[in-house]
Parts: sequence; structure tokens; C-alpha cells
Amino acid sequence: MDSEIVKKFKESGKIAATAMQHGARMIKPGVRLVDVCDDVEKKIKELGGEPAFPAQTSDNDIAAHYCPEEDDETVYKEGDVAKLDCGVHIDGYVSDNAVTVDLGDNSELVKASRDAVNAALKVVKPGTKIGEIGRAIQQAIEKYGFAPVRNLSGHGIGRFSVHESPSIPNFDSGNEQTLQEGQSIAIEPFASSGAGMIYESSNPTVFMVVNKKPVRSSFAREVLKTIEQYNGLPFALRWLTRKHGIGKTRFAIRELLNAGIIKGYPPLPDVKHGLISQAEHSVLVFDKPIVITRLE
Repeated sequence: MDSEIVKKFKESGKIAATAMQHGARMIKPGVRLVDVCDDVEKKIKELGGEPAFPAQTSDNDIAAHYCPEEDDETVYKEGDVAKLDCGVHIDGYVSDNAVTVDLGDNSELVKASRDAVNAALKVVKPGTKIGEIGRAIQQAIEKYGFAPVRNLSGHGIGRFSVHESPSIPNFDSGNEQTLQEGQSIAIEPFASSGAGMIYESSNPTVFMVVNKKPVRSSFAREVLKTIEQYNGLPFALRWLTRKHGIGKTRFAIRELLNAGIIKGYPPLPDVKHGLISQAEHSVLVFDKPIVITRLE
């Protein structure tokens, strides 16, 4: 990885971390989820970046992918376990980070995922087995009496790529594959007071292009033209409804889904609806790893 690419990753990570902290400070009872997401994305752009994916804030038993629509009136409440996940790209080079804000009495759950990401970062270097990272995460979470979410994982990040190889498990999977020098990865533990397994719910509001095909309707062509500006990165329904209107956008999204051009990513609740916390950092793999989303 040459120095110019490292520089872009580091700039991306600094903006992501700054925007995430800005959003986390906003999370209080009575504040609308959509206002936090909008403000995080606004901050990213003010700092010179672009969202690598829509800011998402998933409450309580939902691990990830809750991305409010423009008219979503949901607010944070006393007792919530509120997660905030945001990413940035600079010239396509992606960073990804997340934090959990405890609005109740769940500090141990929050510590479990935070300790897990820090434990994992301590073993990151070229030659480390991926299973070892999962073991460090699992041990840190289980020490608090919680379960790591086994069917969510960390992941590689790249240029205009939010999820790529390698997959970084949140438990000791026994994976013998090793980290390679110059890899860029996001380590993303989730700790659950419930099943430690999630399922896909319904009504996705985050989407991504997965195939390129012609489309029939003028509505779908017009909306797809906007989607193509995101360079293959995930996008939010509210980004489109604000530009094209709710009716036209929903018609177009339905056609694009049916044609297999885009895929939806619905919210991911715990199977037993236990509370879930999340922590995440992005790191460049070197003998001295560079945690690009950690502010000095």
C-alpha cells in the first residue's frame, strides 16, 4: 500500500471518527433518529468527505441497518441502547466506525463490545490468524456474561468497497487464514444479552446496486441515474425521496428490486430480542497497525 493511499485512508478515518463523535453527542431522549443521521452525513461533507454508506442508528435489539426515512418520527428514549454506525470515503477509500450510547443502565453491555474491539486491535498484525481475532472478541464479550453475535462480522474495506474479504468473525471460528500486510479491515464486535444471533427483518431502507441491466420505466431510469452517482456504494431511501419524491422513488425502488439491479439490507434484530451493543474501528494491517478511526 503506497503512502498516498495510506494518507487517503487516514483522512477518511479521521473524518468518520469526528462525525461519529458529533452524532453520538446528539443522542439523547427525545431526539429524532433521522436528525442524528442527517447531521452526521452533513458533518462528513463539511469536513471534506463523502458518506461511504448512509449513517445508521439502530436501537436496543436491532444490531444494524436501521436507517430512518425522511418522515420517520422515531425518537430516542430513556433506557435505550443506541448504536451509531457511519463511514466515509476519500477518493473511494473507505473507513467505517461505530459506537454505542447507553441511555439507561446497560454500561456493562456497552463495555463488552468496546473492550472486544480493543482486544482485537491488540492482536492485529501481518500473520495473525483470523480465528485469533475472533477468539479475542469472544473472550472479551463473554467475560461480561454476554454473547458475541455470531452471524455478523467485521470485514475488509477497500476503494468504493464497504464489505469485502476477509470476513472477521466475532467468535473463535478456527479460521486459519492470516492477515496480510497492507490489508484494510473493519473490526466490528456486537455483544448481545439475548441469542447472539440476528435475523433479517423487513422493509429495508438501505440499498446497493448488485447488477447492471436496462430498466423499462422512465421513473426507474431517472432514479437509477441518481443511484449511479454513488459509485456502487450503499445508499439511503431518504436520499432518493428528497430528490425525486416519495411516490416516484418507491415505484422505482420496487422495479429495481424486482429486476435484480439493487438489493435491500433490512434491519437486523436479535433472534430473542435481547439488547445489542456495537463497537467498530477501521485499521490498516502493518507491523505497527494504523487504527484510522481512532482520534489522537
